[in-house]
Amino acid sequence: MESIPFIIIGVLVLIVVASGFVTVNQGNVAVITVFGKYRRIMAPGLNFKIPLIELVYKRISIQNRSAELEFQAVSQDQANVYFKAMLLYAVFNQSDETIQNVAFKFVDERSFMQALIRTIEGTIRSFVATKKQAEILGLRTEIIQEVKKHLDDTLEGWGFHMIDIQLNDITFDDEIIKSMSRVVASNNLKAAAENEGQALLITRTKAAEAEGNAIKISALAEKEAAQQRGQGIALFREEVAKGMAQAAKEMTDADLDASFLLFSMWTETIKHFGETGKGNVIFLDASTDGMQKTINQMMGMMKMNEKA
Repeated sequence: MESIPFIIIGVLVLIVVASGFVTVNQGNVAVITVFGKYRRIMAPGLNFKIPLIELVYKRISIQNRSAELEFQAVSQDQANVYFKAMLLYAVFNQSDETIQNVAFKFVDERSFMQALIRTIEGTIRSFVATKKQAEILGLRTEIIQEVKKHLDDTLEGWGFHMIDIQLNDITFDDEIIKSMSRVVASNNLKAAAENEGQALLITRTKAAEAEGNAIKISALAEKEAAQQRGQGIALFREEVAKGMAQAAKEMTDADLDASFLLFSMWTETIKHFGETGKGNVIFLDASTDGMQKTINQMMGMMKMNEKA
């Protein structure tokens, strides 16, 4: 019976000693305090603390953490802008100072998340308030850079650092979205009309150029044809003049009157009209005086040619 107290005391001692062993999971550290004051940090694995004196104040995850944010901002032109964002952050490092900041800066995790979200919202709202709603959709990168610039130092003071932030969605009120859609549609119609106008202008310009080239080619061809016709007529007249001059010379050598040649040409002309005419009416003075007048005119022309 006397040994029972010793057994009880031994069991209690074993329980107290066993309570000094602490297991810390991988990806976590444990903050140890002594009578409420920070003492040290326990690394992952099996650790030992002084029973009844050292206490595990908090277990802190050093793994990456994520948070989804939804909030509203107002643009410079009083348009409501709705944001959905994803924040990725983690403990800055495992130094004593950093772990103490993480463990003791905020009362609990909820307070920390509230401060973090409000800081991000305030930064984005301040930035959006200086921009018009038409600009915001194209400023995702600038908004993220603005958040990082203002949040990095603040988070480091809390023992964290921001790994990334993504703006997954930026929306507006339904009326604004509809008006933006109408603006895009009207701009597309305007661009299409301008393209059609330019295409029509190009088509008409090319057609005018082609027509101008055709007229130019036709004019050049007509000019060349006229030159050819003129040269042909000139050659014809030259040959006729040579033939007439030769015939006149032969008649002179034979002591014949040159008017006989003209009379012969007169009769040949009338014969040609009769054989090749197709119903056209040609008036010729066939009287003796008329024939004589015509012969005199032709002889005068021959004399002029001889003088030339």
